[in-house]
Amino acid sequence: MSLSQASKSDMPYQVRSLYRSLLRQGNQFAAYNFREYAKRRTRDSFREHQKETDDRRIQELVQAGLKDLQMLKRQTVISQFFQLDRLVVESGKTGKQKGDAGGIVRQKDQGWD
Repeated sequence: MSLSQASKSDMPYQVRSLYRSLLRQGNQFAAYNFREYAKRRTRDSFREHQKETDDRRIQELVQAGLKDLQMLKRQTVISQFFQLDRLVVESGKTGKQKGDAGGIVRQKDQGWD
């Protein structure tokens, strides 16, 4: 059954399913900033329209969300071709590690002083 044929009682399930799919797909981005942007954008968009009661408008929003999901799928595949080093905020430790706790110590620049 497609979303255009979904009954009124089935629509909340379809909307939640779309929301989860968008969040899951956003987590597939290779780059941290894109992942966070996709999650934030999805949450904000659903919060903005959570009080919507017009069935026709809800269906329009769901159709737009499905288009966005298809676009995200294409973009995440492309982003995986360009693997980047993990950022520090992703727990990707970089720098010189010293000490018992495995902490990161800032390296001094070895330039001409």
